[in-house]
Amino acid sequence: QVQLVESGGGLVQPGGSLRLSCAASGFTFSNYVMSWYRQAPGKERELVARKLNFGASTNYADSVKGRFTISRDNAKSTVYLQMNGLTPEDTAVYYCNAKYSRYNYWGQGTQVTVSS
Repeated sequence: QVQLVESGGGLVQPGGSLRLSCAASGFTFSNYVMSWYRQAPGKERELVARKLNFGASTNYADSVKGRFTISRDNAKSTVYLQMNGLTPEDTAVYYCNAKYSRYNYWGQGTQVTVSS
């Protein structure tokens, strides 16, 4: 069965940091483009960061560029999102996504709340 298990979300103060992780199973991880999306209440889902299956190619939303870093470990079938300099505008449910050809898988989502 396909499974994406996220962890690392929680409550953090403005200016703080969190690292999200997403452990994948049930498919050939190295073939897939891995991404992080987020959705805040009343807002549309937006792409936060994307990393290709091989190589260093990445893509970031302008709002997080320079603060967030996506990385992947194909040997562990895990993708990470390092989030630094967090602000209340980063508060959202964060989703892990795996995509290849017609296949498109989603994690359950993890809540990130930035508040003092």
